[in-house]
Amino acid sequence: MIRILKGDAVSKLDQMHCKRSGQSSYELMETAVLGFIHWFEEQKFTGQEIFIYVGGGNNGGDGLGIARHLQQRNYQVTVVLCFNDEVDISADAKINFDRLPEGVSKVSFEDFDFPSKGIFIDAFLGVGLKGKLRDSARPIVDSWNKQQGLKIAIDIPSGLLSEGVVNDKSLVACADYTVTFAFPKLSLLFPENAQVVGELVLVDIGIADSLYQEFESDLFYIQKKDIPERHKRFHRFSHKGDFGRILLIGGSLGKMGAVVLSAKSALRTGAGLVTCQIDESERFIIQASVPEAMVIGEDFKDLDAFDSIGVGPGWGVDNREKQLEFLLKSFSKPMVLDADALNVLSRNPELMSLLPKNSILTPHLGEFERLVGSCVNHPDRMKKASELAKKYQIILVLKGANTLISLPDGRQLFNSTGTHFMATGGAGDVLTGMITAFLGMGYSPENAAICGVFHHGLAGEYAGKIRFQGTIASDIIEQIPRTFEFVENS
Repeated sequence: MIRILKGDAVSKLDQMHCKRSGQSSYELMETAVLGFIHWFEEQKFTGQEIFIYVGGGNNGGDGLGIARHLQQRNYQVTVVLCFNDEVDISADAKINFDRLPEGVSKVSFEDFDFPSKGIFIDAFLGVGLKGKLRDSARPIVDSWNKQQGLKIAIDIPSGLLSEGVVNDKSLVACADYTVTFAFPKLSLLFPENAQVVGELVLVDIGIADSLYQEFESDLFYIQKKDIPERHKRFHRFSHKGDFGRILLIGGSLGKMGAVVLSAKSALRTGAGLVTCQIDESERFIIQASVPEAMVIGEDFKDLDAFDSIGVGPGWGVDNREKQLEFLLKSFSKPMVLDADALNVLSRNPELMSLLPKNSILTPHLGEFERLVGSCVNHPDRMKKASELAKKYQIILVLKGANTLISLPDGRQLFNSTGTHFMATGGAGDVLTGMITAFLGMGYSPENAAICGVFHHGLAGEYAGKIRFQGTIASDIIEQIPRTFEFVENS
C-alpha cells in the first residue's frame, strides 16, 4: 500500500527520489507529464481545442510539458499564462516554457478571449497552496468555473488545500477529473470535495515505495498490487470445508432480500458452506432463491461449528438486543456486523465491550454517526473512526467512495476501487457476505476487510460499465468472480 503524505512533503519526496535515483527534477516532471498524456489518450478525447491554465510553479511546469506533448500529437493547444514577469517561474517550468513548439498558442490570462467550449486543463496552483486563495488568483478560478467544457485538474484542483475541506466551491477550480501523481493527496478522498475533484486518477511516476516509509503517516491507499499477496492459496485436494463454514444471520418479514444478497455474494466470493439463520416463516425464500445455502430457522447454539459469522442484513432491530448479546458472548472469533446489527449496537452501546477482538463493523455514514454521534466533516469522521477502532480493538469499514478501513493499531486505509453506480440498495449486504466469506476461508481480519472492500468495489466498477445507472446489487454479485481473474492475472 502506498503511504499518503501531507502536501508539504511532496517536494521533499521528489528531492529524495532524485537524489537516490539519479533522475533530475526535470526528468521526474517529464515522467509525470507522460503519465498524464498516456491517460489522456486512453480516454479518446478528440475534436476539441485544449486550453491549459498554467501558473509559474511546478504545477504550471507540468501543464507546459503537457501542452508540448499534446501539440506534438496534433491537438490544437492554447496555453493561458496565469503569471507575469514579476513572478519567478520555477526552473523546471522555465525549461518547459522555452520548449513550447511554435504551434502552441500562448496568451496571458488578461488577454484571454474565453471560448464557448473546449477541454480545459488546470495547471495553475498545485499542492503548493498555503492558506486561503489570494485575491489575485480569484478571477482566474472564477473564469475557470464559468467555462463550459470538460475540465481536468493536474495533481489537485487549484484552490483546494491538500488536507482541506471545501467550504466555498467558488474558491476552487472545479474539475471533472483530477489526475494526481505519486499518491493521492488526502483532500482528494473526502466526500465533501467530490464535486470539485470529480473522478480521481492516480498516475505512478516511479518513486520507490521505500521512500514513503521515511515519512510519518498512518494513512494508506490500497492498490491492485497489494491484493494478490493477501489471497490465500488452495490446492487441488482442497474441499468445501477448507473454504469456510460461514453463518449469516439476518432477514425478517419484508427484508429477506438483504440476507439473500449476502448469501449469494459469500458463495460467489468462494465460501465453501453457507448457512443462513432466519425467521422460520421465511425459510422458503432462502431455499428458493439460494439453493446452494443451508437454512436454520431457530436459534442455533453450536456457533463454534462456524469459521465466521456475519450478522445484520435485513435483521430488524425489534427485540434483537438479547440475540446480539448472546452472539457476542458465545462466539469468540471475529465476526462481521452490518446494518441492523449496528443499529442495535447504537441503541445498546454497552454491547460494544462484548465485541470479539478484530471484529469487522461495516457502517455507512448514517449508521456510523448513530454509533459515534454527529460529525462535522470527513476529517472528523476519520478521527472518530480511528478512536473507535483503537478503543474496542475492532476493524471499522466506513463505506462510501474510497471506503475507509480503520484498524486497531491506528492505521487507516483508503480503498481505490468503486463507482457511483454502486449507490444502490443492497450493495452493502453484498459486502457483508464477501467479508464474511474471506474470514471463513481463514483470511486474517485485516486481509478479509481489505480484500472484501477492494473486490467489492472492483465488481461494482465492472457492473457499472455494463449497467450504468441501472446497476443493482445482484449485478455486483455476478461480477465478483471476474475480479479475481483481474487481480491474479493482470
